[in-house]
Amino acid sequence: MRAIFVCLAIALGVAAVPVQLFADPPGHITGVGGVFFKSRDPKALAAWYRDTLGIAVEPWGGATLRYDAPGHPPVLVWNPFPATTHYFAPSSRDFMIDFAVDDLDAYIKKLQAKGVKILDRSDTDANGKFAWIVDPEGSKIELWQPQRK
Repeated sequence: MRAIFVCLAIALGVAAVPVQLFADPPGHITGVGGVFFKSRDPKALAAWYRDTLGIAVEPWGGATLRYDAPGHPPVLVWNPFPATTHYFAPSSRDFMIDFAVDDLDAYIKKLQAKGVKILDRSDTDANGKFAWIVDPEGSKIELWQPQRK
């Protein structure tokens, strides 16, 4: 019986400890603050992303994409690939941007109406539906509709 009281006291004591004691100490990365890359013609490329993909380009030439949009995944994936990967093909660029979309079918229809070629599509991944396109400078773009839970 005494063991039960000791366990209960320990459990209550741990539960009563403020959460801040277990939080990460100051001085750590909290998320991605931006994606920056070189372009042969930044204004023309920004116009394509605005007119074709529907990204709201700001007067300063870039865009701010919100994490709290309805249905947006709660995290951003950071993942280095081996230099020998073919996953970014046909692009020869060293990066690929993945944009989350709310409805891949509807988005693909919009892109096709604007003459964008869909390189490939996968509806069988456990993480959701994917499609791939290439921007005017040859960068591969991954479009992802997250799996609804």
